[in-house]
Amino acid sequence: MIIGAGPAGLTAAYELAKRGNIKPIVLEKSPDMGGLSKTISYKGNRIDIGGHRFFSKNERVNRWWLEILPLENPAQGSGTSQHDLFKMVRRNRISRIYYQKHFFDYPVTLSAGTLLNLGLLKTAMIGVSYLSSLLDPKDGAENLEEFFISRFGRELYKTFFRSYTEKVWGIPCSQISASWGTQRIKGLSILSAFKNIFQQQLGMGKQKKVETSLINEFMYPALGPGQMWDETARRIESMGGKILRCKEVTCIEVAGNTVRSVAARDLESGEVHLFSGDYFFSTMPVRELISAMGETANPSFEIKRVASGLQYRDFITVGILVDHLKIRDSSSANGLIRDNWIYIQEPDVLMGRIQIFNNWSSAMVSDLNRVWLGLEYFCQEGDELWEMEDSILIRFAEKELISMGFIDADVLLDGVVVRAEKAYPAYFGTWSDFSSVRTFLNQFDNLYAIGRNGMHQYNNMDHSMLSAMTAVDNIVAGIKERSNIWQVNTEEEYIEARPDSYKV
Repeated sequence: MIIGAGPAGLTAAYELAKRGNIKPIVLEKSPDMGGLSKTISYKGNRIDIGGHRFFSKNERVNRWWLEILPLENPAQGSGTSQHDLFKMVRRNRISRIYYQKHFFDYPVTLSAGTLLNLGLLKTAMIGVSYLSSLLDPKDGAENLEEFFISRFGRELYKTFFRSYTEKVWGIPCSQISASWGTQRIKGLSILSAFKNIFQQQLGMGKQKKVETSLINEFMYPALGPGQMWDETARRIESMGGKILRCKEVTCIEVAGNTVRSVAARDLESGEVHLFSGDYFFSTMPVRELISAMGETANPSFEIKRVASGLQYRDFITVGILVDHLKIRDSSSANGLIRDNWIYIQEPDVLMGRIQIFNNWSSAMVSDLNRVWLGLEYFCQEGDELWEMEDSILIRFAEKELISMGFIDADVLLDGVVVRAEKAYPAYFGTWSDFSSVRTFLNQFDNLYAIGRNGMHQYNNMDHSMLSAMTAVDNIVAGIKERSNIWQVNTEEEYIEARPDSYKV
């Protein structure tokens, strides 16, 4: 039994179904496949919720993706039929920071454009601040602010990191665990950025040796990330697995150290069905998992306190179709700036990031003479932004684009709002005590918590998949230990592993 049809849940189901003698049954709350990695279609335009680059340092994951969707063959050209679009396309990563109405490379480089945009005084302040952090290193950063300052210096942190990060989490960086920085940024620093630039200039750098945050090429499904998970689901069912949509798990029955069954409510009929199994995988938020297990799991007061205190950040994408952008790129054939996404560091707007879907895949846009944007906002379920009417929110986003100089006032053609709950498991609240919950869950010999929300770890898509693969490997090998699952994306050994690139 697998709760959730996101990347982790579907990966587990696929890996199990391939064994031939195992029958996976997936219970998914929504009618869609892919969880936060699904693709939303609106009038022929597609939305990727959050932007999903298909790149991993782990060769097993790269091979897995290409097993589901083959990589494009440039010699064959790009067709428009569904068959022609059944592929992964290559894309150069172009991401920039927008700050004080100027573009800066991401990661920040010491180019002439950077120095000109910052100005001599600001550049000098950043340099002195960075040198100060090198000369007076602080061991063991206790919060995210200290982590950033130790890596980049206070001035660079204030210029390029603080505003965006605090938009994402809704609280000051000083109140967020340094573990978020360790997990998401890993080896990225000014020195690693300089080293990467130097190697690229000399032709020395191979993609597999570049820090994840610096990677400059990735794969992408022609029809968006949901295409990967729709095809995975189709294959699971063709191998005898079951995927039951619109099924919300409401109760998990436990006897001793064993999960016996789960109860799921059909969101269409309202009926409740009971499902038994030998093994159970959970990708549902840990807070909801502990609640669903109830008193039959005999959780202590401490476990209930920590689980109920886990926090999440929610996410809104405003899809905006415009006639053209005011900001132009003279080096581009059609004048469209070439960014996949743009980090908005401006503190006077709520917008956190802009995706330009035209640059992810041409099939994401119904009319390539128009520009299809995804404007991203971080919020809390129930707050003013979350509750804002769609039409008002679309106009609000439009005004922010105008104020930043991205569009003129008369180019908006259409818009749509997509809300995603629990997009980001937070590293505050009771997270510092989460180890007690992890120990509690590990005592159930047939329960495996996997995926971003299932483990309350801010995993990328490939890390969520690896947690599922590792869990399946453990079951097949008869390994009861769970530590290797929880170590995905946290262990230095994994971080430093550099398998071959996916280039073929």
